[in-house]
Order: sequence, then structure tokens, then C-alpha cells
Amino acid sequence: MKRFALRDEIHRLDAEADCVRIMQILNAHEFPWDMGRALGIALYRTYAVPSVGELLGRTNEFTGSTQKRYDDTALILNNMMRYGFEPGRGRDALRRMNQMHRSYDISNDDYRYVLSTFVVMPVRWLNDYGYGWRRLTDHEVSAVTNYYRKLGKYMGIKDIPETYERFRDLMDSYEREHFAYTEGGRAVSDSTLDLMVTFYPRRVSGLARRFSMAILDESLIETFRYDPPSRAWRRAADIALKLRARVVRRMKPREEPLWADGNPNIRSYPQGYDVNQIGTFPKGCPVAHDVDPVGHEELYAAETRKDDAPDGARAEASADGHP
Repeated sequence: MKRFALRDEIHRLDAEADCVRIMQILNAHEFPWDMGRALGIALYRTYAVPSVGELLGRTNEFTGSTQKRYDDTALILNNMMRYGFEPGRGRDALRRMNQMHRSYDISNDDYRYVLSTFVVMPVRWLNDYGYGWRRLTDHEVSAVTNYYRKLGKYMGIKDIPETYERFRDLMDSYEREHFAYTEGGRAVSDSTLDLMVTFYPRRVSGLARRFSMAILDESLIETFRYDPPSRAWRRAADIALKLRARVVRRMKPREEPLWADGNPNIRSYPQGYDVNQIGTFPKGCPVAHDVDPVGHEELYAAETRKDDAPDGARAEASADGHP
């Protein structure tokens, strides 16, 4: 296979109708490592929004069970991308995510912001920062945008931006207006950075932490009240990532997809997992939500819920009063 064969395949696909397939190629073949880093930073950014950081801090899931929450998040997102939103593991993962989210009072604005980070950060990492072995094309950026617009629709999010540029403007403006220090957000941030260090050999753990801090932008460093990394460390991290991109560009294309299941940093399920049983199972639904907790009827039709939902999920839905 030639180095740009997969890029050419993507350009034979439709950026909207085939957005799931394009995302599969981008995430599992073209940029598996880069997409993982970019989406990790996307999620990390959300801790700096007080309503998000404090909620995650209160649940104790991202501080007391950091590895498992990391694994569950990666596997749920990965299953949706790998299998799409049709009946099966992809839809099961989407249902599992919606079941977790609906147990908390999350505003539509926060949902939109989190979605925007998923759209924007991969493009920034690969294109704006120059860490990709090649740039995403406009066609691919459109496909990324369309994929997350579809996911947002199935999450029941309202007023989803229509273009990448509008997602970018939303993310930037939301962060300018909302980033602020909270104890909960800082605790979740600390726990996340502590986990990231364990992905490297212990003898280089100190260097790994400095490197992780060096790739965080100033707004995050200031919001979490960390000591700013030195200019030398920022420069070193930037050079290292760009050198890596040059090396990867000269490598053979990945013909076998790399999914989260094959990531050695996913450690919580050495014997495998059932996507319907991972994540958290908060009891009850104590608040009224202004975001439809199950998305759209076309995805969760009554007969689909009855036929596809596992017994545990149906029992939980019945117990808390949701269809």
C-alpha cells in the first residue's frame, strides 16, 4: 500500500454520508496515536470549566478510580467509532454513555462545549500545531465535524454548530468566558496527570510529567494554577513531537487498524469486557434535564429499546422511570 492510499480512499467517500468510515480510517489507520493524544487533551480541557470539573470531582470517579474512568471513556468512544451507530456494539456504547450522562444535571451549553473540544482539538493537534505526519484536508475536517454533529444529535444536544469554524469559535469563546480554578477541577487534573505518568517506565516518570505539562497551553496552566513549564521544556516538547511526525511520514501505512482494545494503557479489563456493563451506574435521576437523555426517537424507537437493550439496562431504565 502506498503512503497516501488511505487519504485517497477518504477523498472518494462523502464527507457527510460516509463520516463514520472516514473517522475509522483517520483514528485507526492514519493517526491512531495522534488522535488519542488530541482527544485526551480535549477531555482534559473540560476540567477547567467549573461546572464540569466540580461535577467530576464530586463523583470521585476521576480521582478515586482514574484508570477505570480513563479506560471506560476510551472504550465507549472507541466502540461508537468502530461500529457506528447502528444496532450492535456501537449503539450499545452510545446508550451506555447516555445512561450515565442523564443522571446528572448537565447543561446544554456544557454539552455543546465538550462536543466542540472533540471536533477542534484533533484539527489543532495535526494541523495548527503541526504534530501530524500530514495535515488533515478540508474534506477530512468536514467529515470529523459531521461525525461529531451526528453524535451530538444522538445525545440530544440542541443548537449544534454546523461547521468546523463555528465549533472552533464556540470552544474558544466558552473557554475565555468560563475557565476558572476550582478545587474539584484541580483534583481531577492532578489525578489525570498522575495516571498519564504511569504509561511510561518509572525511571523516566519525572521527565514524562514535565513533558505532559509542556504540551498544555497557557490557559490551562494558569487555570489549574500550575507552575508554568520553562521555555526550554516547551521548545523541547514541540521539537520532539514534530520530529516524531517526520519519522512517521516515512513509515509504511498502517494496514491493520489499531483500536483502543489493543492499547496497552487500557488495563481494567484484561479478560475482555461487555460494553453494556462498563462505566458508572448512578442510582436514580434526581433532577429535571433540559437535554433529551436518550437522543432521538429514530435511534431509540420503542421496539429497538425492547429488542436491543440488555436486561440490566432495561431494569435500570424501568427503575428510574425513564423509557
